[in-house]
Amino acid sequence: MLKKSLKKIKNTENIILHSDQGWQYQMKAYQNILKEKGIIQSMSRKGNCLDNAVIENFFGTLKSEMFYTKKFKTINELKKEIKQYITYYNNDRIRLNLNGKSPVQYRTLFFNNFV
Repeated sequence: MLKKSLKKIKNTENIILHSDQGWQYQMKAYQNILKEKGIIQSMSRKGNCLDNAVIENFFGTLKSEMFYTKKFKTINELKKEIKQYITYYNNDRIRLNLNGKSPVQYRTLFFNNFV
């Protein structure tokens, strides 16, 4: 994931990458790549699910609205559906706590008010 992301992002300075405390994120090789690219590493506190509440909520929604409602024959089919769902979630799925707007609509409106 990190290497794929770095191919797409040219300016990585001051980016914050948040994760849990999984062993892969604690490896020196992983941490060195982040340092080389100027990426700030952020990790949840050990055993504190509230630090990841936003993403945990998203995955719960993804599972209930997409994953549990279909049968997937292949991993590629699952990957395709996940990508489509993320596009739908960000661009089309309205949220009451975002004043009836999708996340992209809300962010656009929010940032346009500050420019």
